[in-house]
Amino acid sequence: MVAEKRQFAVIESRQMDHLRVFHEVARALTQTLELEEILQTIMEKMAQFFGPERWSMLMVDEETQQLYYAIAVGEDAESLRGLRVPLGEGVAGWVASTGNSLVVPDVSLDTQWSAFSRAHPELRIQSIACVPVRSGDKTLGVIQLLNSKLDLLSEYSISFLRILCDYAAIAIQNARSVTLIHQLTITDDCTGLFNARHLYSMLDELVAESGPTFKKQFSLVFIDLDHFKQVNDTHGHLVGSRLLAEVGSLMKRCLGPDNACFRYGGDEFVALLPGMAKQAALDATMRLWEMLRRERFLTAQGLSLALAGSFGMATYPEDGNNVQAIIRAADTMMYAAKVTRDNVSVAGLGLVAGAPDVRVPLGKSATMMGADMAMLRV
Repeated sequence: MVAEKRQFAVIESRQMDHLRVFHEVARALTQTLELEEILQTIMEKMAQFFGPERWSMLMVDEETQQLYYAIAVGEDAESLRGLRVPLGEGVAGWVASTGNSLVVPDVSLDTQWSAFSRAHPELRIQSIACVPVRSGDKTLGVIQLLNSKLDLLSEYSISFLRILCDYAAIAIQNARSVTLIHQLTITDDCTGLFNARHLYSMLDELVAESGPTFKKQFSLVFIDLDHFKQVNDTHGHLVGSRLLAEVGSLMKRCLGPDNACFRYGGDEFVALLPGMAKQAALDATMRLWEMLRRERFLTAQGLSLALAGSFGMATYPEDGNNVQAIIRAADTMMYAAKVTRDNVSVAGLGLVAGAPDVRVPLGKSATMMGADMAMLRV
């Protein structure tokens, strides 16, 4: 009777430990929507219970149909960063592709996985616990524990592992939903570029980071497509919308991932060039101006439309030392370019698209250069 009471006490204690973990994980799920923070909590609790030598959380990249290591802890953790595992390959790849759990207490007693272990001696696999993280019929990722004391685990403990994976699935779906909602609030539906609301947010952040000493520069480019109304009048608004989308795509290709592109409204676009002083920004703006003029749009629809734009550029802080001032400077330059159209106007330099070389000479200020060019045009 005493022995039975002790056994029940051990079971109740273990179950209380599990309930405590469930409570802590559930609390983490409700306190934050940061995916990495939630997964780290889940994985830490898992490690406490199962004591693996190495454990990792792999996520499915749906575009490439590969797994990547979101979290990895253990002696080989650093080497795993950036590693990709095709679905169907290896332990985690097999679990991800089949959606089935894999628990092998001793790989030497399993023909398939003993062969895999011998083929990868660097992994030093003795036991495997690999469980898919699934939402409905979709595998989101895989939790993998290597060299745990699986032979000492009860079926109850394995069920506990599966429940933790369910928590992870909830966390992933919640985080993805929040990310999607955030993306929708800052993205223009027509072009896929950022919207004007996000432009102001990014400008506020850049100005705040620059501080009272204006330690960081950036440049802002406003673009108005010339005679865009004629496209809508001739071909209809659906063609006009497709054209705007292709212009947005061209901007992203030309300016690259380090710069941000926005649809400001109608046929107006904005490019934000972080860290770019005037000359570097002018070079980038001229490339975009020339690329827009050379491109032929909507060829897939049987059209070959040519476009041009009026570009206005200003640089922070020299042309405006707060958000409103730098926007006003770039916008003013854009309207100056619209006088002739198909041109680039730069704060401190004036109209520059027709000039063969608009580099600012060493020792000469942008204001002086602008005066020189104005005299030349006269």
